[in-house]
Amino acid sequence: MFISIILSLITVKRLSKNKKLEKTIYLSSNGVHLDILIPKENIQNKLLNSLYYKNNDTYFAFGWGEENFYLNTPSWKDISILNSIKALFLKNKTLIHVTRYQQKRSTWIEIKISTIALKKLNNYLYNSFQKNKYGSTIILKNKGYSNKDNFYHAKGRYSCFKTCNSWVNSAFKESGLKSCFWTPFDIGLTSKYN
Repeated sequence: MFISIILSLITVKRLSKNKKLEKTIYLSSNGVHLDILIPKENIQNKLLNSLYYKNNDTYFAFGWGEENFYLNTPSWKDISILNSIKALFLKNKTLIHVTRYQQKRSTWIEIKISTIALKKLNNYLYNSFQKNKYGSTIILKNKGYSNKDNFYHAKGRYSCFKTCNSWVNSAFKESGLKSCFWTPFDIGLTSKYN
């Protein structure tokens, strides 16, 4: 726990200091889990075309997590010790959770980024999806929490060392954005943008 906090405090600086920060993304936390939010106009076609959405959906939230935990813990009241232990200590299959919004929320943290960083972020997200033999994303039908979200099979295995929040942190790091050295917690990254 102590090492996790120390590594969360170490900041990896933004790589593209001299680039124009003309694009916007958002970071959101439910108190435990981070999502990356991108306005539709900032999502590259190859990523957007691989998602299910409706024309009036204007913001897309991307989260990554352990399959069993995502599907069997729709709210905090559904958390069980067994599901939590399985998620943290077994290298389990993962899903990407995409939630669609029509309007921006006041609780989202706005982050200005360069066009280059946005392209890298789009690529990171696109490459996180598992694809079928035709190169298409694999959606789990009728598994969302509402009519505004979907789950897709993802690449990678979840563990206490690779959590939902360390996935988001890796996305920021690979995109050249300010990030933590490593963090399993949401606050590690949100604290760098508040």
